[in-house]
Amino acid sequence: MENGTYFYLMLFENIGCIRYVFFGLGFILYCAIVLFNFLIILAVFLERTLHQPMYILISCLSINCLFGTTTFFPRLLTDLISDTHLVSREACILQAFVIYSYASNEITILMLMAFDRYVAISKPLQYNNIMTPRILSVLISISCIYPMLCLGISGILNARLTVCGNKLWKVYCHNFEIVKLSCANTIVNNVFGLFILATTLIMPLSFILYSYVKILIICRKSSIDFRRKAYQTCVPHIVILLNFSLAIFCEITLSRVATLELPTELSVILSLEFLIVPPILDPLVYGLKFPEIRKKVKCIIKSCKKL
Repeated sequence: MENGTYFYLMLFENIGCIRYVFFGLGFILYCAIVLFNFLIILAVFLERTLHQPMYILISCLSINCLFGTTTFFPRLLTDLISDTHLVSREACILQAFVIYSYASNEITILMLMAFDRYVAISKPLQYNNIMTPRILSVLISISCIYPMLCLGISGILNARLTVCGNKLWKVYCHNFEIVKLSCANTIVNNVFGLFILATTLIMPLSFILYSYVKILIICRKSSIDFRRKAYQTCVPHIVILLNFSLAIFCEITLSRVATLELPTELSVILSLEFLIVPPILDPLVYGLKFPEIRKKVKCIIKSCKKL
């Protein structure tokens, strides 16, 4: 087998019979993620009163969660019950592209949510003129296309590298881990990786922070009733944002800080948080917090029971 043609996912080695327990838990979790996110998408799609920017962006989050987990979970479940844990280089680069596209899309959609709440709270009378369907479509398209374009270029750069090893100490394919296996000069990959990090993570997070600080300032000067309504719509977004930011921070830290020594089990859990927790947390938070979505989801479930 030619060196660099296949990668071995080493963390699946020697896990014994507990693999079947992990398989069962993973399968149940994946089914729950698909079901919950599909219900959110269906609720927003079927209910005309939910055809508003905030709810459309919530459905975009659910679509993105399905996009990311559909690449991760089937491969994970296959590896858990398989005796060989080989993945072709092409498939590995593709999985890395989809997983990090999901992560980048998540943060840019959260940025659009922060912008939407900022406009709604700071300029309520002009909101419908600013957040038009056309503007929203353009913003969503740019926020999804730009990260995927950058990560596509990164994937091409990684595919051109000459690698001198084939052991990945991850349970999924990881861009930086592939780069570390290279025996060629990787300065272009590293610099471009930092550029992607700055434009798809640091800049959106900075804008989100700015938006919520401005919202907080406006709320402090407003009436108690206005403040309550503003917090009611912003708190779910902030909960999702804090959870995802923490998960991404853990993933970046574990990947980039070579001197960080943690137990293998803890490292795996922390590195998988951004792939497991947000896809299950997002629909639960929005489904439980927003009565409009909750009501429509209940109607859909009742309709399915009658069939």
